[in-house]
Amino acid sequence: MGASLRIDLHTHSTASDGLLAPSRLVAAAREQYVGTLALTDHDTTDGIPEALAAGRACGVDVIPGVEINTDVDDHEVHILGYFVDHTRGGLQAFLQQMRDGRVRRAEEMVRKLAALGVRVDWARVSEMASGGAVGRPHIARALVAAGVVGTSQEAFERFLGRAGPAYVARVKLSPEEAVEVIAENGGVPVLAHPGWAASGPVLERVPQLVAHGLEGIEVYYPDHTAEMVETFHAVAARHGLVMTGGTDYHGGGIANRAPLGSVSMPADVVPTLRARWMAPRAQRSGGARS
Repeated sequence: MGASLRIDLHTHSTASDGLLAPSRLVAAAREQYVGTLALTDHDTTDGIPEALAAGRACGVDVIPGVEINTDVDDHEVHILGYFVDHTRGGLQAFLQQMRDGRVRRAEEMVRKLAALGVRVDWARVSEMASGGAVGRPHIARALVAAGVVGTSQEAFERFLGRAGPAYVARVKLSPEEAVEVIAENGGVPVLAHPGWAASGPVLERVPQLVAHGLEGIEVYYPDHTAEMVETFHAVAARHGLVMTGGTDYHGGGIANRAPLGSVSMPADVVPTLRARWMAPRAQRSGGARS
């Protein structure tokens, strides 16, 4: 695979709220000339073994990853973790707690919908999740399937969004805690989509996140304008952070709908990220940060 092949460091599979199984996601990446793909499912690494095997079979360099969802006041802050050691029992225990919280949250949302006169079968939501980490997108799909709404976006706007009548807050976890969990399990913690409206004024938090071990920022993202990219580039340079990028691909009409590998980024993104992962921990915690 040549250097001209595409890179996508932010994708989701059926292990969380994506539509493609991990192996099918990797195959789709290969079809789109993606040479390096990171699987970053929400609060789970269950899809990584399958994705790694598929990558070896079809010649795609698969980076094991995860995306941990956290809350800060009325905003969501997501932390990506690259090269996490998904075999560690401590990491899996933590992620299981997060997924258990997701189930309780989803069940409460279904109860709230019922109180509003909107009946959604929990079994149908579970079926939508296919055994993966359940989330609001699965409830949204169940609402679409039941004919309550026409699209998942409408489900979020009417019921499931942060200001919606069926919204339930997630398990409380700070982004600093997520950064520490990733770092403690051999990964490189990266701030996801800082230009995402739901993340609020997250750049103000970067120095604090860096103090807890943040090592990168997702500069290249479908929703980031040229001005945003310039700003995030400057923040990364100021704190010695790795600059990553990806589509946040879920499949179908979910999330931002950007095709796999469609976000352009410098060719040295992956070597830089890999070098940061391989650097001794003491070296990784120093450098140009302030």
